[in-house]
Amino acid sequence: MKNAYVYVLDTLADWELGYVMAELNSGRFFKNQGERIPVKIIGATNAPITTMGGMQVAPTATMAEVTDATSAVLLLPGADTWQEPQHRPIIEKAAELLESGATVAAICGATSALAQVGLLDKRPHTSNGLDYLKMVCPRYQGAAFYQAEKAVADGNLITASSAGGLLFARYVLARLGVFSSEMLEAWYQYYHTGEGKYFHTMMQTLEK
Repeated sequence: MKNAYVYVLDTLADWELGYVMAELNSGRFFKNQGERIPVKIIGATNAPITTMGGMQVAPTATMAEVTDATSAVLLLPGADTWQEPQHRPIIEKAAELLESGATVAAICGATSALAQVGLLDKRPHTSNGLDYLKMVCPRYQGAAFYQAEKAVADGNLITASSAGGLLFARYVLARLGVFSSEMLEAWYQYYHTGEGKYFHTMMQTLEK
């Protein structure tokens, strides 16, 4: 069974990966009931980090475990500390995974880390704004591929702004194919609109 690897670092933006982590790890709406994609936590070291919300999170796996053979997706969250040098190895790992065809999903500040090393220069992507990437990433050359959307999926690369956590989750779930198309649409619309009819559809779909 492949895993969803989540890289954690100090000032991690708690809310950005909430939707996707919960659905992958629980498997509650998977089309194949009883299946799940375990979420494993990795970091620059094995020391706990402190999130933006003040929670402490400790790695449960090592970066060496992350390969294209073991990874369903590498999830890179937003944080204010991405430019610190200790995080360079995970960006190198992300580059390796993208090259091999494995899925990498980066949101908010993590997109700037990818941009800084040229991984967004020739692929459709988004972030917290084009001006943001230009400001924090002097080496960024991908303006022609920037899309002003909450989230963008380009094959095995998914990027999102800090406001795009829900759409980001939808793209990851779609990429992994773990929800039926009916469930995915109802799930997204329910959390996007709050309308009860979509929750009803989700429950009906589970019963099929």
